[in-house]
Amino acid sequence: MPRIAGVDIPNEKRVDIALTYIYGVGRFSAAQICKEAGIEPSTRAKNLTEDEVGRIAGILDRSYQIEGQLRRRIAADIARLRDINCYRGFRHRRGLPVRGQRTRTNARTRKGPRKTVAGKKGVTK
Repeated sequence: MPRIAGVDIPNEKRVDIALTYIYGVGRFSAAQICKEAGIEPSTRAKNLTEDEVGRIAGILDRSYQIEGQLRRRIAADIARLRDINCYRGFRHRRGLPVRGQRTRTNARTRKGPRKTVAGKKGVTK
């Protein structure tokens, strides 16, 4: 398994797909990296030479924020929104959807499992 940016990329996958295992690299970025490094995207990761792995690592270091650096930047951005008390920061703080989605129904990914509230018993006079 070639190791790029602290991540073991899978041997049997094509290079353009294997690069997406790195946090912060998607399909489009992976294709651009292959093109810039001069590597055929259909090459299997196990067939990469040390030189090609080094070229990919160099491109990632100089042109992209990936892995820990990207995670820290995202966390800092969210902390900044919380600190300035903007609407988006408030939604992050409360664990609610941030981008305008409805919350009366759905939104279970952000809100977590349902918390059942006991209903009223029959009112008697």
